[in-house]
Amino acid sequence: MSNISIAEYLAQVNRSANASVLGENPLLKKAFTGTAYGVDGGSNTSGNIFTTTYGRKVWQALNNQTRFWNAIPHATWGNTAGWRVRTDRGTGRSRPVTELGTLPTPDVSDLQLVSGLPKIVATTFASSVKAMYTAQLEGGIGDILATENEHSQRDHVKELQQETLRMRWARVASATNSTNAVITIVTPRGNNFQIGDTCLIYDQSASANMGTDAGNDNPLTVDATTATTVTFTGEVFNATPVAGDILFVTGSGNNGVTSIDSIVEQDGRVLSTVGGDAGSEIGAYDLTQGGRTAGTWNAAATVSNNGGTARDLTLETLNSAIQAVRENGGEPKLIVTGHDQYFKLEELLQTQQRFMGIETYQVNVGSEKTFAGTRTGMELSTYMGIPILPDADAPKSADNGGTEIGSNVFVLDTDYLEVAVAQPTQYIENRDFFAVDALAVRGLFYTMAELRCYSFFHQAKITDLTA
Repeated sequence: MSNISIAEYLAQVNRSANASVLGENPLLKKAFTGTAYGVDGGSNTSGNIFTTTYGRKVWQALNNQTRFWNAIPHATWGNTAGWRVRTDRGTGRSRPVTELGTLPTPDVSDLQLVSGLPKIVATTFASSVKAMYTAQLEGGIGDILATENEHSQRDHVKELQQETLRMRWARVASATNSTNAVITIVTPRGNNFQIGDTCLIYDQSASANMGTDAGNDNPLTVDATTATTVTFTGEVFNATPVAGDILFVTGSGNNGVTSIDSIVEQDGRVLSTVGGDAGSEIGAYDLTQGGRTAGTWNAAATVSNNGGTARDLTLETLNSAIQAVRENGGEPKLIVTGHDQYFKLEELLQTQQRFMGIETYQVNVGSEKTFAGTRTGMELSTYMGIPILPDADAPKSADNGGTEIGSNVFVLDTDYLEVAVAQPTQYIENRDFFAVDALAVRGLFYTMAELRCYSFFHQAKITDLTA
């Protein structure tokens, strides 16, 4: 072989490669008469030489934030299911005494009893052996069981979060009441009710509750739900509900974790200007149905509402809620609301913002930069020193027509709130095909816990706000 330079050798190799792939030298000015081998045309279509494949990573198009659940203190359950609440100092046990006067008459404090059993929340997933095998092939997502396990962990905590923030009533749009009562909800809030919840209907025309027996409060048990319906299989109400009536979870009827919206409640709260005080029986724990009189120990210290008519959030309203908690001996440590009210609060406080000097500021965005300018807009972290936590799952009120409006605002003293955990999240996996009766592997996460409130008197909320 004759000696040639490296450059000439590489040129020959390139010419040879071009000839093998493209046929004749493509640079020659000669009409191309062969078959087109392009991806988008010719005898070989894209499906023959190119197939779209997808990365193994599964991205989330869901809101998996669990801010409120994370913010509330967590504690072990302990060896009891109930707790005592002191609601009275006793009569005449403290008074001035003259020099040789008699001592005050001893009296005992009033101690109230509250109890609540832990609630069980479960999340399941499964995968067939065929799916687990094929997912490992080219184009698959890899270990599908591990992927579903990871997703289920997120779903499980999200369910716990949503249960602690659910609103427990909705306005009736229509109903069928033969054999099985099926209630259609005005707004898509059917999922706020859960299987096992016990419910009543507030009959606005009669200003009384509607249950299974005429004239009393005998609740029905939820058997199934969708986004817009609640079904009571094999049960019917003693009269057919009509549009405008109110379906609500009654007394201690929460089958899931008790929500903060149920905890911070009071009797006689009018939910609409056309009538309806179902708020009087949206209970918690073992409290007597309809026994949460406003201003007493077992009701929220303050529930600021507007009878189902939306109104704007004002600093005066928020200040009144904070004041009420403090006057009852509490110290607010957390404000929880939706993002809508968070931005409204920013707008209310915008006039109080002060700028000291002028400073240019640039932000990197990928490989680009913004124009040099000034920082604008406010970001609130606290109000009066109280942390503000905007949460997308915060419950929203409904107006007189049942249309969903703005998020509620909760002013909470978290010294009296905790997630009591009876059993931390457990994971169980079943690979016994005979037990499953299928060639599949099943997984289960479950948690046993309850949101406890040791003083309703130190909590407050604001409802009926514009979005």
